[in-house]
Amino acid sequence: MSIDKHEKAPHSCADHSHTNTILSDPYAATDEEANATLPTTSEAAMERAVESTIVKALFGGNDMSRRRFMEVVGSSAAASLIASIFPMDAAKAIAMDGGPIEKKDLSIGFIPITCATPIIMAEPLGFYEKHGLNAKVRRAAGWAMVRDWSITGEVDAAHMLSPMPLSISLGAGSPQVPYLMPAVENINGQAITLANKHKGVKEPKDMKGFRFCVPFDYSMHNYLLRYYLAEGGIHPDKDVQIRVVPPPEMVANLRAGNVDGYLAPDPFNQRAVYENVGFIFKLSKEIWDRHPCCAFAISKKFSEDYPNTYAALFRSIVDATHYASNKSNRKEIAAAIAPKNYLNQPVIVLEQVLTGRYADGLGNIKNVPDRIDFDPYPWHSMAIWILTQMKRWKHVDSDFDYAQVARDVYMASECAQVSRELGYKTYDKTVSTHELMGGTFDPSKPEEYVKSFPISNLG
Repeated sequence: MSIDKHEKAPHSCADHSHTNTILSDPYAATDEEANATLPTTSEAAMERAVESTIVKALFGGNDMSRRRFMEVVGSSAAASLIASIFPMDAAKAIAMDGGPIEKKDLSIGFIPITCATPIIMAEPLGFYEKHGLNAKVRRAAGWAMVRDWSITGEVDAAHMLSPMPLSISLGAGSPQVPYLMPAVENINGQAITLANKHKGVKEPKDMKGFRFCVPFDYSMHNYLLRYYLAEGGIHPDKDVQIRVVPPPEMVANLRAGNVDGYLAPDPFNQRAVYENVGFIFKLSKEIWDRHPCCAFAISKKFSEDYPNTYAALFRSIVDATHYASNKSNRKEIAAAIAPKNYLNQPVIVLEQVLTGRYADGLGNIKNVPDRIDFDPYPWHSMAIWILTQMKRWKHVDSDFDYAQVARDVYMASECAQVSRELGYKTYDKTVSTHELMGGTFDPSKPEEYVKSFPISNLG
């Protein structure tokens, strides 16, 4: 069910109920009513201030006239009447955004996977409209396509893999273009899926000689698969084959025997089970719990050319991502993103992914509520880990300041500010240690970390 663009999404903690005011209610008829409530967020306070200014102006600053009018018609009717003759919502939007939205009609590229859930669902569930945008999502066949669309301006923003804004900013595998990653789309949500003939496989050493596919070179899928194999003593560039295959083609390749398995985004792990051609060997959260995967990305140039549009789009994505994080919304979301123009998948497959209650292809029904989750915060330390893996596997040869690149590309502080303005809980730091398969990553020592691995391509 879509939301009204002037209301907060259900379950949003940006509740505009008010207690103990210092910004008096402009629609109150008595002093007691006027001073009875307090906006609980900066957004609500701004809205109250705009309303007060407009209402007072309409009555020439005469507070007695205003209150008599409110007594006669009532506050609700007064609000509706005033809104009918003055563009109250537009005034609020301008006050909140710092100016009018420069470009309301937007195109956003995406790949049809559950990692793109917030970007996709923001269209049918009304989050773009809520924040003043007429945004349409546009499906791409693969990551190189969505990257090229974004770089050339064929789309205004894009769903990207979280390493991609880093690689594009460094000029690794593409022209060097400054990119921003304002928000992570999903955390967890991937899996290693193997063909049914490999049900006896227990650990990486059993996979020597396997042919794997991943969705893109600069992907968490590639780096997590490489990390997992290398931790088990398998060199990903010598002992197995890893090739790039667009996610929608992975199940067909598994069925045809072209590959033995893949570390892939959903729904294609669950779809392999649904079609009885594979089984879920390991969830990616078992390698790194709460790892980033996909993200909302945009060129730095767009953010500078259309700052208010960028701000509205930023809010839309953060708002939708927090909505998706509420597990009670997952079935509604599954139905919203299932249609042909979005993921083109059976709702039951998407529900298994999004709710975490799923068949694993080995005869078991698993219940893992955080199989996929949604948290928009782009930790700088996540970026630093990704950069270490780019160095480890020689996906980038240049030297750079890890922390500076992370700060330039991952908009952590800005995401925290947007989350707070929308009333959501967020974080007060931008770096953290991370645990991967029992090992601790310290983002303050990236070069030491890169050189610590016995298996790498550093020579």
